[in-house]
Amino acid sequence: MTFSGHRARKRFGQHWLTDAGVLDRIVQAAELDVHDRVLEVGPGRGALTERLLQTPLASLTAVELDRDLVVGLRQQFGGDPRFCLLEGDVLELELPLATKVVANIPYNITGPLLERLVGRLDRPATTAYSRLVLLVQQEVGERIRCRAGSSAYSALSVRMQLMARCKGVCAVPPRCFQPPPRVHSEVIVIEPLPLAERLPVSVAATVERLLRRCFAARRKMLRNTLAGLLPAEALSALAAAAGIDLQQRPQDLEPQRWVALAEGLNQAEASAPAAPLSADKASLHPDP
Repeated sequence: MTFSGHRARKRFGQHWLTDAGVLDRIVQAAELDVHDRVLEVGPGRGALTERLLQTPLASLTAVELDRDLVVGLRQQFGGDPRFCLLEGDVLELELPLATKVVANIPYNITGPLLERLVGRLDRPATTAYSRLVLLVQQEVGERIRCRAGSSAYSALSVRMQLMARCKGVCAVPPRCFQPPPRVHSEVIVIEPLPLAERLPVSVAATVERLLRRCFAARRKMLRNTLAGLLPAEALSALAAAAGIDLQQRPQDLEPQRWVALAEGLNQAEASAPAAPLSADKASLHPDP
């Protein structure tokens, strides 16, 4: 094998998962069958790749950025007709059609990779994966799956839970890697919602607008962060209809409360009378 002389490269965020138990938990969480076409991001030295190819999956496409690892991966797995290897940046390559994703995500690209694989609130991913099994930094995993009221609950929590069903699989301490990272990790499962269950674009865009506005000042009460969107009386009525107490803070609202708030705000803005033209705009031929 050509991996023996290869050292993990910090600039690629390389930490090899070596714990057999965790590798097995990842494969089990993927629930692979003969119909699955799997995309693996960052195969590294192939420890997870080997286990994936021991399942009855239909095909496995791995994406690896480190050209030195590519040589060893092709030598080790190139004889399996189900295996295909793409060399390059997963954020830039045209990705193949796949049903599921398995990834030990380089932590420095977690955000943009999630956006590419799952999409945004107002723009679903181009490929509708049925399941993603991801090894992520524990802090990020907690933010994705935690519930309202938790100290980790954030705008990311709301976004992900409105786009997918999210759950934790297992914690992964640093000792499970070589070299050990400085942070703890965890395996999570993300099951993107079918397009029919995603929010309408108009509602999704307003939810996004509200999240940015409110979580930018997450310690403030909603009465303050939402002030100015509507007159005070109308804002109170909107909050009551959405089941929201304006003395709550952003981290107190479950995802569906944000949806109810967005729907009500869209309706209120649509029914608001248009502002009258000012005198200098009312005439097509104003006096010089």
